[in-house]
Amino acid sequence: MMEYLDFLLWPFLTSLVLVGIHVYFGLHVIKRGIIFVDLSLAQVAALGTTFAFLFGYDPDGDLSYWFSLAFALAGAAIFTLTRKVESHIPQEAIIGIVYAVSSAAAILVVSHSPEGSEHIRHLLVGSILTVTPAGVLKTTVVYALVGLFHWLARKPILGLTFNGGTGQARVRLWDFLFYASFAVVVTSSVKICGVLMVFIFLVVPSVFAALITDSIGRRLLYGWIFGLIGSAIGLILSVGLDTPTGATIVFTFGMMLLLYVPWRYIRRLA
Repeated sequence: MMEYLDFLLWPFLTSLVLVGIHVYFGLHVIKRGIIFVDLSLAQVAALGTTFAFLFGYDPDGDLSYWFSLAFALAGAAIFTLTRKVESHIPQEAIIGIVYAVSSAAAILVVSHSPEGSEHIRHLLVGSILTVTPAGVLKTTVVYALVGLFHWLARKPILGLTFNGGTGQARVRLWDFLFYASFAVVVTSSVKICGVLMVFIFLVVPSVFAALITDSIGRRLLYGWIFGLIGSAIGLILSVGLDTPTGATIVFTFGMMLLLYVPWRYIRRLA
C-alpha cells in the first residue's frame, strides 16, 4: 500500500496544482458563457506541440513549449478580437471552429508519421503518472505567477467578466491579458495531462460549485474540494483497475457531477 501511495504522491500534487488554477479560470469561463474556450485553447496549444514534433523537436522539450505557447497566444488574440461580434455570431461558434480546425490540422500534420497516432493520443490524455518533482515545481511557479497577476489585476478582470467592463480599448486590453494568461496556463497543463483533462479540470468543479453558491469565494472553495476528492479517487482507481489515468480521472469527475445532480434534487424534495 505504501508503495502505491509513494507512486501516486507527485501525480496527486500535480492534480491539486492543476485544479487550483483551473477552478479559478472556470469561474470566468462559466460566467462568460464560453464553456469550450479551454478545450479550444488547449487544442491550439497541442497543435503547436504537434508542429514542433513534426520538425523533430522533443515534445517535452523547451522548444516545443515555446511553439505551443506561441500558438496558444495566437488563439488568445483570435478570441479577444471576436468577442464583440457576438451580436452577429455567438463567440462559442468561433471557439468551436478554432477547436475543429486545430484538431484537423494536428491530424494532418502527423498523418505520415509512424508515431503520429501515439502522439495524438498523448495530447488527448497526457501522462500525469510520469510527472517529476522538478516538473511539478516548475508548473507551480508558472501558475503562481499567473495567480499573482490575476490577484493584482482582480478589479478590472473580475469587472470584465461579471460586469462587462467599460471602454472598448480598455476592454480589449484586459480581455487579451485574460486570454493570454489563460494560454500560459493551458500550455503548461496540456504537456502534463492532455486536452481532455485540462477541459475537465476547468469545467466540472466550477459547474459543481455554481450549483451550490453564487459567491465567488465559496465557488473557489467548493471547486477545489471537488477537484481534490475527484483527483484522489481517479488516481486510486486508475492504479487499482490498471486503466489509463487521464481517462479514469475524466470519468470520475463526470460521474461525481452526474451523481450529485439527482442527490441535490432529492435533497430539495425532502
